Amino acid sequence: MRILAIDTALEACSVAVLDTGNPAGFVHESQPMVRGHAEALMPMLARVLDAAQIAATELDRIAVTVGPGSFTGLRVGIAAARGLALATGKPAVAVTTFAGFAAPYIAADDSLPVVAAIDARHDHLYIHVFGPGGRTLVAPRLVGLADALRIATSGSPRVVGTGARLLASHWPSAAAIPAAIDPRRAPDIGWVARLGAAAQDTGTPPKPLYLRAPDAKPQGTAQLARR
Repeated sequence: MRILAIDTALEACSVAVLDTGNPAGFVHESQPMVRGHAEALMPMLARVLDAAQIAATELDRIAVTVGPGSFTGLRVGIAAARGLALATGKPAVAVTTFAGFAAPYIAADDSLPVVAAIDARHDHLYIHVFGPGGRTLVAPRLVGLADALRIATSGSPRVVGTGARLLASHWPSAAAIPAAIDPRRAPDIGWVARLGAAAQDTGTPPKPLYLRAPDAKPQGTAQLARR
């Protein structure tokens, strides 16, 4: 299976082509960035497809991270994935940012919990806790720091994501020390591709996993007067 993976959810713009039938069939590019995903993505897609020597029509599916993440970044990646799927007739599948963060730890040892934590600012975090075998212990949610610590400190978890450092800095002294703290700023695009290969094709286009409403709101009380 040949998968095109796209991630623009957080602080990187990343693209990969993975051929699951070829051990050497992995081509990728990633650039750290907080803004500018829209300008960077399409040229990067072209470069990666060219380096992989594959046309978009030769892909079997497209995988894209759907969040949580930045509202603008998510729209960029999802729009590109949906557009390519429409143009090529190939399925597009969703991969959560949580799963992308947790996957390498679950693959290395699925007996310990993994806390995927994304900084939502103002002492709030998006959080998803994976248990043995990668099963969900705590479903994705937006919580305050106190609730996040209560959720995260069970057992000796691996804590990964943009919120990992915030959790670690407030970790209760009475709780078991985390087995790992990994404050990476974006998921590994290789794991996004692998998860995309394993994902179930629901037949519906990927859509953002926001978990909260946008900060920007219409100015209903500041409308221009009609002439």
